[in-house]
Amino acid sequence: MLIRSRDDGLVHPISSEITPRAVYEQRRDLLRLMATGAAGAALAGWAGREAMAQTQNAGGKLAPLPGAKSNVPGAQVMEKVTDYKDATTYNNFYEFGTDKADPAKNAHTLKTRPWTVEVEGLVKKPGTYGIEDLIKLSAQEERVYRLRCVEGWSMVIPWVGYSLAELIKRVEPQGNAKYVEFVTLADPKTMPFVGSRVLDWPYAEGLRMDEAMHPLTLLTFGMYGEVLPNQNGAPVRIVVPWKYGFKSAKSIVKIRFVEKEPGTAWNKAAANEYGFYSNVNPDVDHPRWSQATERRIGEPGGLFAKRRKTLLFNGYEAQVGQLYAGMDLKKFY
Repeated sequence: MLIRSRDDGLVHPISSEITPRAVYEQRRDLLRLMATGAAGAALAGWAGREAMAQTQNAGGKLAPLPGAKSNVPGAQVMEKVTDYKDATTYNNFYEFGTDKADPAKNAHTLKTRPWTVEVEGLVKKPGTYGIEDLIKLSAQEERVYRLRCVEGWSMVIPWVGYSLAELIKRVEPQGNAKYVEFVTLADPKTMPFVGSRVLDWPYAEGLRMDEAMHPLTLLTFGMYGEVLPNQNGAPVRIVVPWKYGFKSAKSIVKIRFVEKEPGTAWNKAAANEYGFYSNVNPDVDHPRWSQATERRIGEPGGLFAKRRKTLLFNGYEAQVGQLYAGMDLKKFY
């Protein structure tokens, strides 16, 4: 369902050696369907299957999500993909608990159908999108991104979605829209830790307009060729790969276009620790730990695994560095 108040309006190939074989073969079948003109039927079938999978968690099999390999420059990371199990059982999602294992245990209560996302604020075409219509706005693309969190751990995840810029162009921001704010679901009935005093609810994040328009910023509906598990931000989230993970808002219900820098959850909770930009930067330490090195989730050794040097902008400097030309990155952290 799409309810509109007005009229409507890339990542290099990823080899089967990097993508898990079963997912790769599954996606190849879906792409063959798309090539024969059956893409619409495949999407409709996926939507029906996903609606039946609401109680699935990390231990269950989720529905496949049609996706094509993207050609957006810089969206390929030629590194070993993190195991699906690790990526779905080691998460930050405070609505379901503060321990890394809590979301996988608790997020089965999240109901992702029906789901709508309101687009509002300084745009010419505000409206309310049903999740299926958001998915259909553009062909799905697979992108392998490195995602990093402030605690010094990182993952390499194949996400499925499309550039957020495609939605932004459709809603036509007004000239005074300088920022995009993302507001996430805060439902104490399905999110047991909403109401805890650790954060100001609902969880909100934001990007400068040029950051939101960058082709690497992904409106995301799936991972590993399947729909997003609840604990990873179902049914729709943002992925901003050159920033720390908390900037990638999960389970989004509102996208708001504003003139002034919006308040964000972690910046409001601890401004001296979490800046608005939160770009990955090895030269800017968290007040309580160094950010100069990181460890990759799932590698042998666990907490004692060999650490690697953190890359500026998480390795995407060539693609996004120009966004911050002339800025003092230690002041605007």
